[in-house]
Amino acid sequence: MNDKVFLDTNILIYCYTTSEPGKQIKAQAVANFPNAVISTQVLKEFSNILKKKFGLDWSAIRSAVDEVERNFEIYTNTTNSIKNACSIAERYGFSFYDSLIITAALECGCTTLYSEDIYSIDR
Repeated sequence: MNDKVFLDTNILIYCYTTSEPGKQIKAQAVANFPNAVISTQVLKEFSNILKKKFGLDWSAIRSAVDEVERNFEIYTNTTNSIKNACSIAERYGFSFYDSLIITAALECGCTTLYSEDIYSIDR
């Protein structure tokens, strides 16, 4: 697969946790796509969830973030991203944060968005 794909936070969480082995296998397969992209929002949520839900220490979280940074293109959300997310939320009824994920995927040219929260969206 040569098209860029965007990964939502839950995909990364399943890659780094073992609470749901079946989902972990699927998430790791998706995360291994060569043109996978995440956003700064995904990194923030990823770090927060690893601490709050899974109790990892900050050193382990920093190591995970370092690994993610090495393996994925990271898209930085802008003020324009936020405005576009507001428009998507208004038009389609998604939550703001889901709309920001959709916006980031569109703005960085991804053709597919992988998420457990939103069905795969193909352009």
